[in-house]
Amino acid sequence: MRDIAHRVLSMVGPGVEAEVFVGHTALALTRFANSFIHQNVADATTSVRLRLHADGRTASGSTTVTTDDGLAGLVLRTREAARLVPPDAGWPGLTPPAPLAGEGNWDEATAQASPDARADRVRAFVDAAGGLETAGYCRTMHVAGAFANSAGQSVTGRTAEVAMDAIARFDGADGLARLASGRLSEVDGAVLGARAAAKARASTGAVELPPGRYEVVLEAPAVADLLQNFALYGFNGKSFNERRSFAEPGAEQFDSAITLVDDTLGASGLGLPFDAEGTPKRRVALVSAGVTEAVTHDRRTAAEAGVESTGHAIPGGGAFGAMPVSMRLEPGAARREPSTHEPDGLGAVVDPAAAPLVASVERGLLVTDLWYTRVLDPKSLVVTGLTRNGVWLIEDGEITTPVRNFRFTQSYPQALAAGAVLGVGADLTTVPDGWGAAWRTAPALHLASWNFTGGASG
Repeated sequence: MRDIAHRVLSMVGPGVEAEVFVGHTALALTRFANSFIHQNVADATTSVRLRLHADGRTASGSTTVTTDDGLAGLVLRTREAARLVPPDAGWPGLTPPAPLAGEGNWDEATAQASPDARADRVRAFVDAAGGLETAGYCRTMHVAGAFANSAGQSVTGRTAEVAMDAIARFDGADGLARLASGRLSEVDGAVLGARAAAKARASTGAVELPPGRYEVVLEAPAVADLLQNFALYGFNGKSFNERRSFAEPGAEQFDSAITLVDDTLGASGLGLPFDAEGTPKRRVALVSAGVTEAVTHDRRTAAEAGVESTGHAIPGGGAFGAMPVSMRLEPGAARREPSTHEPDGLGAVVDPAAAPLVASVERGLLVTDLWYTRVLDPKSLVVTGLTRNGVWLIEDGEITTPVRNFRFTQSYPQALAAGAVLGVGADLTTVPDGWGAAWRTAPALHLASWNFTGGASG
């Protein structure tokens, strides 16, 4: 792939600023429904992206045809496009030569996982569900990338990941288990299946509670939705420059228990060790002990803000902005040991990572997951959405009653503001997005207030 990148640069010719990214993505997906595998697909694609700046104008193009003729056609089309676009006065220039800060996370067993390896995890999930109807997927993916530009930057890297996202269903109620990792060995289908089945069984006979503000414990899948919206709308360099973000670097915008980082190279990070512009990845502290420290930038948004790129350029970033893709909410410490008493067997629904937080709630709700979330006001990040896959009433530190799903309308930064965070779990869970393009690592959270506005079916 490095050879392909340099071949394209040689075709561009002198007097033009150019950068080339070559990526090879191999994705394999095993899906199951009605407790049977119904689809096993694999796809491997090598793509080449070229961006060039000539005569004050910038254009981009891409191809999956890596023959000499295919690459020459890419160069010709992109140069022709550059003649037709308006001048680019904000061109920030190319990434200068710089070494990588790390190699990223790579696991050969994950990258080369067979269909049987994924099927084994599906079988374990189905068996652990104890006869309940199950559905979901197990996927493995590995990416190798090479980048080169006419300024002399040339880097390569690779990464691998596995994800499992599935439900068990009992009497119309769903229980969820979701996990991503850089290592196939860390995804245990039996553990996930048992957790999903316990949640499904404990969700039957749900009662309806009145809308209002409730103390909540959010499990990691729900917390991941907060992080996703923070990434898209809050710590996005383009949104920040356009004053559409709530972020105010230097201001105490969160509770002191909140520390947020973006760290592709960390133990729980996933992704290539450089961005789409060839800038090396590094750990970026977004929030430190409640104080907003930074937002993420590519070269263009960084130049507009008068700072350096943080290594967060993404394909299509001109429209969407530079955003964190490997966010992590740092863990806290459990307040006290959870009770071993489980009335009516409902205690089994609590993810072990959230159990110590549940034990400290006098009266509130345990929320497994949030979905169909939509931003009503980007500046204050007021979000509306629904709960799903399990909500339960907590009384005196115990799970007591399943609750019907709620609608909610809530400012996410306000939910994590000073004094609003009552506890942060000690264990981290990495949650995938739907496309394998971003990962959020989070503990459970105990929050003082969440605004539920009505029933999900109302």
